[in-house]
Amino acid sequence: MALSKKLAAEFIGTFWLVLGGCGSAVLAAGFPDVGIGLLGVSLAFGLTVLTMAFAIGHISGCHLNPAVSIGLWSGGRFSAGELGPYIAAQVAGGIAGAAVLYVIASGQAGFDAGAGFASNGFGEHSPGGYSMTAALVTEVVMTFMFLMIILGATDKRAPAGFAPIAIGLGLTLIHLISIPVTNTSVNPARSTGVALFQGDWAMSQLWLFWLAPIVGAALAGIVYRWFEADDAG
Repeated sequence: MALSKKLAAEFIGTFWLVLGGCGSAVLAAGFPDVGIGLLGVSLAFGLTVLTMAFAIGHISGCHLNPAVSIGLWSGGRFSAGELGPYIAAQVAGGIAGAAVLYVIASGQAGFDAGAGFASNGFGEHSPGGYSMTAALVTEVVMTFMFLMIILGATDKRAPAGFAPIAIGLGLTLIHLISIPVTNTSVNPARSTGVALFQGDWAMSQLWLFWLAPIVGAALAGIVYRWFEADDAG
């Protein structure tokens, strides 16, 4: 498959993840008294990955996330030569998704992106008021587990055809756990897209939502390679 087609698929997939996941939080989470709430937002993020995994998994692998690409590279599943272009396409897709969401959301009187716009944060900007340390640990561990699910579900020894379901439900579970702590990132592209439109504290705290997911993903790749080496021996 041509790299240009892979990058286009990653752009579209990450666009859908941000529009669908963050869109559910911005537009539907608390829609008056009958909003979808934390459970609905968690499910929405999982569904974006599940649907795109079936739609574009055979084209680009459906990473949709710089941390996933780095974790797959760390795990020996992805070429270093495609890492930069994939990350650029994912970030561009995330920004495009956030831009469309902004246009839609700003059509409501009184909308204020500065109020949060589904951005990730810690301290006073954590939904539950959790500290920077709590946020850092949460994002590292949740991304580590997400990559363990991805690497295991896509292993050639795993049951064929079920990986999108495991990965989508895994992301749903991660959101159920960590929305109160950081609003759940585990994805630097998702964090960057909405932070650009929030434009204040979200940008100043964005470093954590790049650093922690990348560290967690890279560690998962190393651990899973150890499992594979042990099995081969």
